[in-house]
Amino acid sequence: MSKTIGVLDLQGAVTEHLIALKNLGVNAVSVKNTKDFDALDGLIIPGGESTAIGRLIREKELENRLRSFHKEKKAIFGTCAGLILCSTDESHTTDDLRLGFIDMEVERNGFGRQVDSFETSLRFSGIDQEVEAVFIRAPYIQSVGPNVKVLASVNQKIVAAEQENVLVTAYHPELTEDYAVLNYFLNKIR
Repeated sequence: MSKTIGVLDLQGAVTEHLIALKNLGVNAVSVKNTKDFDALDGLIIPGGESTAIGRLIREKELENRLRSFHKEKKAIFGTCAGLILCSTDESHTTDDLRLGFIDMEVERNGFGRQVDSFETSLRFSGIDQEVEAVFIRAPYIQSVGPNVKVLASVNQKIVAAEQENVLVTAYHPELTEDYAVLNYFLNKIR
């Protein structure tokens, strides 16, 4: 039976995730309203601009549904801005939304500005080969809590981690044809 994965469709790299999931044979749907969560096996919170996505989550009254989806132990994958939104980050004073799904502190734009964007291959714990990674104005994870598993690092900066049903990457796996990390996420779905 095919899995149904939603992509939070408020801002950012939505289309790219939908195309990548469909290439993997997954029933991929955009998620704009609370009722869209009902048939999902998992959810991707895409990259984009975390402040804008957080503001739209609040405006569209999706925050409580996101939190209940997490409590239902459904798989959640946050990429780039999605990583920031999934964090518990209290390292910076902000009114921006943090969903608190994964115990970690984050440095927004930690790899620099747009002109500092880069591509690389990296080792990813749990995947046998190196994976392609595209970093665009990417954050990195400053520190993680005791129940978080670090999956990948670049220059001693953590760029992928997981805690129970939540996976995060600081980069965009959907922008390559290397679907190993997306498959890793799909395998988290019960």
